[in-house]
Amino acid sequence: MDLRYPIGPFAWEGTATAEQRESWISDIEKLPSMLSAAVQGLSEDQLGLPYREGGWSIRQVVHHLADSHMNSYIRFKLALTEDNPTIKPYDEQKWAMMQDATLVNVQVSLSLIEGLHARWTAVLNAMNPSDFDRTFYHPESQKTMSLDYATGMYAWHGKHHTAHITSLRERLAI
Repeated sequence: MDLRYPIGPFAWEGTATAEQRESWISDIEKLPSMLSAAVQGLSEDQLGLPYREGGWSIRQVVHHLADSHMNSYIRFKLALTEDNPTIKPYDEQKWAMMQDATLVNVQVSLSLIEGLHARWTAVLNAMNPSDFDRTFYHPESQKTMSLDYATGMYAWHGKHHTAHITSLRERLAI
């Protein structure tokens, strides 16, 4: 197994069915409980373990999910209220090295993710099919992304990072 991609890379088929969207929204809705379960019972020392050699610690992964999904939620709201807005990229690696990602208790981000995903799921469930065609422009990748693509990608993203934690726990039997 490639430890970087324990569930494989995100695969985009170019279109999404209503059923696929429902599944992705369900994945986004379930992430807070899945992530909480993945870190439950881990000590502070265990939270400091990297999920792979050269990778982020479990603590950093949890805080990264909060950072990333906050940015995504804002990107969704921008795309729903503006025509193809240009979003602001951020340096994930530098954010993951900041003190709030390396020192703060994971419960802070778990609580943030719980509230954030409740709001995000409400927005997603209120969207009509044509809303998923709305787009934003990512200047770093120089790509226009639909909310359909972003929904699938962030559903995958949550499962991807949760699997970093659960696969490490399995490998170390913790």
